[in-house]
Amino acid sequence: MDFQFNSDSNIEGTSEMADRVEMRVRERLARFESRLTRIAVHVRDIDGDTDGPDGVEASIEARPAGAQPVAASDRAGEPEAAANGALKKLVARLDSEFGKTDRVRR
Repeated sequence: MDFQFNSDSNIEGTSEMADRVEMRVRERLARFESRLTRIAVHVRDIDGDTDGPDGVEASIEARPAGAQPVAASDRAGEPEAAANGALKKLVARLDSEFGKTDRVRR
């Protein structure tokens, strides 16, 4: 499973942050690893200089092999908090998506 981390010019997307996010994503998606080809995380500042409580948005897109991408996003005050919120939503969507696929196969 390939991993890609992107941040906009207003977010200081350090390699340490990317490594922490990647570790968390791989940990939470380990049970889906054989079914996913790529994960892309995008973090962006949505309120400019305001630094509000929901000023950062993270989007995570998972690409299942042979299927349409599944995505989720969340907003928070910090990039890693937004990524964790989006990851929680993505896990729920993948559980639902793969559960439906598995039920149809039987």
